[in-house]
Amino acid sequence: MLRYDAGSRPMLLAFKHADRTDLAPLLGRWLARAGEDLLAEADLVAPVPLHWTRLWARRYNQAALLAQRAAGEAGRPFCPDVLVRRKRTAPQKSGRAARTRNVAGAFHVPARRRTAIEGRRILLIDDVRTTGATLDACARALKAAGAAGVDVVTLALVVRPRRVV
Repeated sequence: MLRYDAGSRPMLLAFKHADRTDLAPLLGRWLARAGEDLLAEADLVAPVPLHWTRLWARRYNQAALLAQRAAGEAGRPFCPDVLVRRKRTAPQKSGRAARTRNVAGAFHVPARRRTAIEGRRILLIDDVRTTGATLDACARALKAAGAAGVDVVTLALVVRPRRVV
């Protein structure tokens, strides 16, 4: 896993917003190595979904590219549409509480996918973990639909400096 900082940010933003999908094989391998143990235990690998309007504008879901590569590296089933983002949320730029409110109710498992996750361990993949609010909302939707467990692997993590009191 990478630390999301001045060194990794340009590459990750290029991958996410500047059509640098050519980075997916390398980044997916890194992610697969970082999540090797969780991949081995997963019954299914799924990405954090984009809302259809954002997917249409961007033309690809960077989390899906990572999840597909990681699943392939580990020989695990990949299901890109096990979760749907049914609510278009504002870009996340605020603190944990605001992010949690922003994604509340945004994700659900379509009825046609429930049998794919019932009683199974799902490995959820995203590109960057900031506060964890999005990942938490996704995990809640998967658990509510019957997943036995949800684990998470992200390519990068935002590390906030500790406050000294």
